[in-house]
Amino acid sequence: HDVDKMAAAVRAHWRIENSLHWVLDVTFYEDQCRVRIGYAAENLAAIRKIALNALKANTTKKASIKGKRKIARWDNDYLKEILLAM
Repeated sequence: HDVDKMAAAVRAHWRIENSLHWVLDVTFYEDQCRVRIGYAAENLAAIRKIALNALKANTTKKASIKGKRKIARWDNDYLKEILLAM
């Protein structure tokens, strides 16, 4: 049935969207951001998504996204590795 296929597609979309939002909120505290002037909020959201993708793509450290962010804050070589791989 077309309705069943559409419902499954919508559920899959929202499952992905909700998991992405959860990761951004938990690891980047996105919901705590109070930037509201001009396009700043949209620009910061884009930067967070780029950072998330860069951290996910890096497989040299066995850590969560939050853990990789912490390691990158402490280890400039690891941060450089992440940034240069983008």
